Amino acid sequence: MPITPHWFLPTNGDSRSDLSLGNAVGAQGSRVEADGRERAPDIGYIGQIARSAEQLGFAGALTPTSSWCEDAWVMTAALTQVTERFKFLVAFRPGLISPTLAAHMAATYQRVSGGRLLLNVVTGGDDVEQRRFGDRLDKAARYARCGEFLHVFHELWKGEAVTFTGEHLSVEGARIIPAEPRPEIFFGGSSVPALEVAARYADVYLTWGEPPEAVAAKLDAVRERAERHSRELRFGIRLHVITRDTSEEAWAEAQRLLDGLDPAAIERSQAIQRASGSEGQRRMVELHGGRTDALEVYPNLWAGIGLVRGGAGTALVGSHEEVADRIAEYHDLGIDEFILSGYPHLEESYRVGEGVLPVLRRRGLLASHQPEPETVEV
Repeated sequence: MPITPHWFLPTNGDSRSDLSLGNAVGAQGSRVEADGRERAPDIGYIGQIARSAEQLGFAGALTPTSSWCEDAWVMTAALTQVTERFKFLVAFRPGLISPTLAAHMAATYQRVSGGRLLLNVVTGGDDVEQRRFGDRLDKAARYARCGEFLHVFHELWKGEAVTFTGEHLSVEGARIIPAEPRPEIFFGGSSVPALEVAARYADVYLTWGEPPEAVAAKLDAVRERAERHSRELRFGIRLHVITRDTSEEAWAEAQRLLDGLDPAAIERSQAIQRASGSEGQRRMVELHGGRTDALEVYPNLWAGIGLVRGGAGTALVGSHEEVADRIAEYHDLGIDEFILSGYPHLEESYRVGEGVLPVLRRRGLLASHQPEPETVEV
């Protein structure tokens, strides 16, 4: 399948240098306030990013979930009114909402937006964050509950009454008024329970940006499990991007970002990340081990962002052609959904949209429905 590019909406704020923004691990997150020098996540700025990404040819954008982000459902519902075709990949935690209510909200969203909702189901890898919302289940139980949630969610979309009793969830005579299309389910996770839930219920399995060999092994594990359930999944990857006209310029920007990191902040963040129960986070930490002198873990794959940002911690760094080469390499593994980002997200959407996407388009790799960037005649 051809490549579908997505962008990212930084709903806890944006920065030219603070790589910790977007952190998804631990009790302490960062949030930009309106009176600071960084960019607060108000509807005007986030809308500006969404509109620019749409104009540049991105298909949609991921909106994250955490206690220091704006709520993804509410924020993106508002953004559907200032965009036309742009899709919104809404991240949410299934343990904090009933499957019937989630399906009901999703159906309404589809009707209001004209079918532009995608769903990123986040089981939750951080116990501290889960307890903030009243969820006291351990990791294994969260995945079991997530499987039950997605079973009910899928059944509800058939339009019939659903009665289900599981270990963690139960509904009786539940039903919704379905809307077309049913939003696709994006699901990530590196543990064995995560792979099993993905194989049974996900439409798109989403991985963080590890070296291609490690990614290939993970995709094979999901494929094998999906075959047992007579299913076939698509695959996506989450990566940051630092792209410039030349490789030298791109790596100079990566060095600028690295030089701006406080060693104490790196140490604090690494301690939090190592304590995380997330298998995916463990794999991110292993890429660099907290070191700052060996961050290119594969050609053009830089792990510097993960020094202070929990969650997705790697970036593609290089010229537009080099970044396109790496994207094509991941695409050869079977990945067609690429969720990209860069600091700050407004300016970097233009660098990727005007630098990398045209290269992919010339190579015939972009999905045919992706429009050319709009131009204004003067």
